[in-house]
Amino acid sequence: MKNILISTGGSGGHVIPAKIIYEHLKSDFNIFLSSDDRGIKFLDKEKYNIKIINVPKLSKNIFLLPAQIFLLIGLIFKSFFFLKSKKIEILISTGGYMSLPLCVASKILNIKLFLFEPNMVLGRANKFFIGNCRKIFCYSDKIKNFPSNLRYKISIIPPLLRKEFYNPRTMSIAYKNINLLIIGGSQGAKSFDAIVQNSIIDLSKKYKFKVYQQTNQKNFQNLKLFYQAKKIDNELFNFNEDISVFMNKANICLTRAGASTLAELVYLNIPHLAIPLPAAKDNHQFENAFFYNQLGCNWILNQNEINNTNLTNKLFDIIDNKEEYLNKKMNMKNFSYQNTWNNINQKIISNINEN
Repeated sequence: MKNILISTGGSGGHVIPAKIIYEHLKSDFNIFLSSDDRGIKFLDKEKYNIKIINVPKLSKNIFLLPAQIFLLIGLIFKSFFFLKSKKIEILISTGGYMSLPLCVASKILNIKLFLFEPNMVLGRANKFFIGNCRKIFCYSDKIKNFPSNLRYKISIIPPLLRKEFYNPRTMSIAYKNINLLIIGGSQGAKSFDAIVQNSIIDLSKKYKFKVYQQTNQKNFQNLKLFYQAKKIDNELFNFNEDISVFMNKANICLTRAGASTLAELVYLNIPHLAIPLPAAKDNHQFENAFFYNQLGCNWILNQNEINNTNLTNKLFDIIDNKEEYLNKKMNMKNFSYQNTWNNINQKIISNINEN
């Protein structure tokens, strides 16, 4: 069997797809996984054969730059010897600057390179290596900042989902109670928690509902005390917990716009209001949300436009307008009907075997 290395690290947005690709390939290939220190917290060390290649983020301080470049060269040599010792034949990179040493080393060793881009804006690391890759797996051929002369390298696949999402889910046409899911993303999103608090209080005065909220450990206790003080039914969870469990309880979601989260919500037909992270590089979270918005699958509200009333009013409108709510569900169902584990599996494996 071919030896394949999947390179990942950084945020959950990089690591989750890497884990999914691992599951798709593990029966047909010998799979290795590399990550930096940041990505390790999203990985089960007992389950995956992990190599740590910890790439520092390059500082803008010109005085630190020489030392960082020297370190990067050292990591390229480390990657070179790792790829050679494990006889890696194919490298799959999920993007991010942490992939740089391995991608450079793979070029030196003439190892086949495949890239993965879940966002609607081509990531900077992927753009740097796009000329050297065999294929790049994307959810659309309308990726922004993509070199027009290299679009033939795009292989469109349905959005990657963890296997548990394909378990049957009973969807109700209407709802009596509101089960509101709040997803802040893998970075904890403390600011996101603060943004929505006033609207949660206003909603609790008008509707009977329960909140399921993802938060980080540092903000966990503050949020718990907040909900207790306001007597709002709630259940809090962190990024490492199985989010499909909470998605299956929800009928409305308030979320950031990471590619994995949006793909999961759309597949489960959960109408959602996306508030993209303004600091996301190249505004890729907005572009992710806009892609689904054009398909009639969600609502978008820019964070810098939120004030004390418009977020609340938007949520009131979403809840009260049942016809639009059901239209969103139908649009998501129509978009996702071809998204099956087998379809994605065959697409990825056929691309790897053909190139």
